[in-house]
Amino acid sequence: MAATRTRRPPAPTGAERARSIAARGGQASIVGTGTAPTVPLVHHVRADGSTAMLLPDDDPLLQRVRAAGSDGHAVMLELTDRAPVDLREPVRGLLWITGMLRMPTPFCARRIAVGMAEAMPDPRLLDLGHGATLVRLDPGSAVLSDGEGTAALSPLDLAAAVPDPFCRYETNWLAHLESAHPTVFTALHRHLPAYLRDDRSARIRPLGLDRFGLRLRVETHDQDHDVRLAFEREIRTLDELREQMSKLVGCPFGRAHRHAS
Repeated sequence: MAATRTRRPPAPTGAERARSIAARGGQASIVGTGTAPTVPLVHHVRADGSTAMLLPDDDPLLQRVRAAGSDGHAVMLELTDRAPVDLREPVRGLLWITGMLRMPTPFCARRIAVGMAEAMPDPRLLDLGHGATLVRLDPGSAVLSDGEGTAALSPLDLAAAVPDPFCRYETNWLAHLESAHPTVFTALHRHLPAYLRDDRSARIRPLGLDRFGLRLRVETHDQDHDVRLAFEREIRTLDELREQMSKLVGCPFGRAHRHAS
């Protein structure tokens, strides 16, 4: 008898998930530099994975970048994607971008900083030239690891993908949903796999949202389990999100969600 295969729910591609992590920002750290990890004051990942970062002038890494000149200094940028609520294991994804770190000319640095300010305003960008220096990471490759799996990506892969349409506001929405409408997650209990439905210690927490479905973290007394609940169809708008969430939870949620919007 042939084995029964369980079909995995649809999910964004690895490149799309990587672009979503980059778009959300998250915590950045430059590692593999021969010195202690460097945390940029500000960072911004572009579509192709190239990253502009503002570093304090006294950071030891800047000395290595200056010494490398136009050849660049090989580093790895680690981006940490955290869950929207306080979980026992809060990290839900990691994106590593490997490449060469270079220091643009002052003129180019100012132009890049203006672009960063337009994409993500931050008052610390005003420190450029006044205690802070801008550097640029030119990517060679990237690796993603999250609950959906792992993916090795090239700059072309990243440039060809787009972030998920819900990636920039899912954190606030899911955090509000758990704090203001906790019964929503109680209602989702019926969608869990049988082994989790029967575990009385199971606590359902929000983990993520994308156009294909809702991701949950089920915390039990001894371990954590990640579950993806698929929507009936791929969605793009808030109205479609309301419709699909109402179908997952039930009609009472429709009213709660309208108040949450």
